[in-house]
Amino acid sequence: MNIDLEAEKKEILRQYRGLLRATKYSKSKEDKALIRKAFNVALEAHKDQRRKTGEPYIYHPIAVARIVAEEIGLGTTAIVCALLHDTVEDTDITLDDIEKMFGQKVSQIIDGLTKISEIEDISNSIQAENFKKILLTLSEDVRVILIKIADRLHNMRTLDSMKREKQLKIASETLFLYAPLAHRLGLHSIKSELEDLSLKYTEPEAYNEIVQKLKKSQAVRTRFINKFSLPIKKALEEQGFKFTIKGRTKSVYSIWNKMKKKQIPFEEVYDVFAIRIIIDSPPEREKSDCWRVYSIVTDFYQPNPDRLRDWISIPKANGYESLHATVMSPTGKWVEVQIRTTRMDEVAEKGFAAHWKYKENNAESQLDAWLVQIREILEQAAKDENAIEFIDDFKLNLFDDEIFVFTPKGDMYNLAKGATALDFAFHIHTQVGYHCMGAKVNGKLVPISHKLRSGDQVEIITSKKQKPKEDWLKYVVTGRAKSKIKQALKEHKKELAKEGKAMLDRKFKHMGVHLTEENYMTLTKFYKLTTPLDLFYQIAISKINLHHFPKHEVKLGKLILVKEQKAVKENNDFKDILKIKGKTDDTLVIGEDMQKFDYTLAKCCNPIPGDEVFGFITINDGIKIHKTTCPNAVQLLSNYAYRVVKARWTSQEQIAFLAGIKITGLDKVGIVNEITRIISNELNVNMRSISFDSNDGIFEGKIMVFVHDTFHLDNLMKKLRNVEGVIQVMRIENV
Repeated sequence: MNIDLEAEKKEILRQYRGLLRATKYSKSKEDKALIRKAFNVALEAHKDQRRKTGEPYIYHPIAVARIVAEEIGLGTTAIVCALLHDTVEDTDITLDDIEKMFGQKVSQIIDGLTKISEIEDISNSIQAENFKKILLTLSEDVRVILIKIADRLHNMRTLDSMKREKQLKIASETLFLYAPLAHRLGLHSIKSELEDLSLKYTEPEAYNEIVQKLKKSQAVRTRFINKFSLPIKKALEEQGFKFTIKGRTKSVYSIWNKMKKKQIPFEEVYDVFAIRIIIDSPPEREKSDCWRVYSIVTDFYQPNPDRLRDWISIPKANGYESLHATVMSPTGKWVEVQIRTTRMDEVAEKGFAAHWKYKENNAESQLDAWLVQIREILEQAAKDENAIEFIDDFKLNLFDDEIFVFTPKGDMYNLAKGATALDFAFHIHTQVGYHCMGAKVNGKLVPISHKLRSGDQVEIITSKKQKPKEDWLKYVVTGRAKSKIKQALKEHKKELAKEGKAMLDRKFKHMGVHLTEENYMTLTKFYKLTTPLDLFYQIAISKINLHHFPKHEVKLGKLILVKEQKAVKENNDFKDILKIKGKTDDTLVIGEDMQKFDYTLAKCCNPIPGDEVFGFITINDGIKIHKTTCPNAVQLLSNYAYRVVKARWTSQEQIAFLAGIKITGLDKVGIVNEITRIISNELNVNMRSISFDSNDGIFEGKIMVFVHDTFHLDNLMKKLRNVEGVIQVMRIENV
């Protein structure tokens, strides 16, 4: 391949100049000199490296630095760190070199970024343990995670050059961790793009379908927005407002999410776009001006009182401020109108970085409060061996929606939507949570499981006799409450485990078995438990009865179980299993006669031939085949990549697979007969079951059929859609 080095040099220079133009807050000579110095160091360090696309590697750090400057709005230090973020990991430059050239702060941030890079191995998806380590860097300097998000965004934008299985893994972990993190840090635009790009690779058909439908309806939307905005524009001008009105189309991911949650087609998603009114307003008049604009909008269009959202009086925890109203348009469509100031708009797009620009003490304190909460969870997690649980608890702190409640004294607290009285007790103080008996909500006595609503006044009732119980984990939704309850239960478990260990030690001594870690583990594995602590605990609570000891021999104090069950190694390399069948391409071919290692089709997504799938090694049930669009795929691909194997279908023409179809339509005479005739007679498809319910002239049917593959199923669904009176036909994922 011939490389035009001169053309590449010109392109590098062009990209660097583009970066300089994007640096809004680095205008001094000193700032520019520092950025130039970092660029030169990075250019020299990466001179012999190329990306998977074949382009010079330096394109990547320049692109990340530009995202940091332009899309997040950070200053010189962060831009310098973004340019240098891969140097310590990938080149001969050391952290000491960085510190000598750029100072301690830059070196500290690069160190955090390098730790993350060392954890990440692009050929092996990040697993839960590694996510945990990544999040431990978050409390050092928030810029570490902001630059990492910028790095991930550029990698997602250039993911086309990767192999399909790597695209799936990287997209899954992006959706699993980086998009929620971007949301929590207030990076709305980046969060939306990360979600859209993830969807592009995890569900390409759904993504492309929505993109095409948005393109087709673009002209209609533009005409509607112009017509809708016209009277509002005139009124705002008459009242002397300086403003901008935009039509903002919802992200592909949020449209897809709504379609999936409500099980509706694209055409039925009413809020595909929102009208955004952005006004220039001085800080002291921001709130009153936004309400004046709301008054003007509702003079022309009838509002829906249930859909009014006031995030100006009470901003979201990630700093988001805006007034949202849903109004009825003359054509009978509900339209969301967002009203905000220029400052609020920049904060909504760029998050906490924009807060620093505006020097909003309140916003900084909100970020600090969140980081304090995260540090608490991280400190607790450092003691906890279970990384999966830790990630789940952490993600509970990345909630989209919030409520606010009051104490009897009138103090206000923000909580996650769905929070209970018990969540609130732990939010006030750990000891209040531990001894919570119940609560008074708006003067009425309620149990600890009572779900709170915005505006509730809550008084917690405590008792010194009360202690955390296992059931409590079902009653809380916040990460803080969950981690504190688990901590208390763990301490209690350790106390009981001491008793269990003493009981087992007496048994071992009686049998002549040495009290060694090896002997404890032998028994632990036999009962399919994870640690000896679990074994001791099960003995203490009488779930394991030592009077019924398994068949065994004792040789020189070593316990040997006659029928010892070997646990599957967590890090089992699947290539060894595939060698049984003499395969060399690491791909499980579904449908072949696998005599020595069976697979089953996962019930959570019920794949059929034609679906894109992957194999997953389970601990006890062999290999399970999941669709790449399975509800559990994101978690499996993110946390257990080492147990994932490629899979493809072989010819299945003689085999029938069970699939479910949901049909909705107008309840009219003969429609069920017509549907069953098409299934049985026209297409020769066997039905396992059929059920129809009718309500107010609308029927909903569920049919379980046996098909050969996705082509067979799609053909059947197409025919059913053509039946007069049928409104919707869709595949049921979980049958």
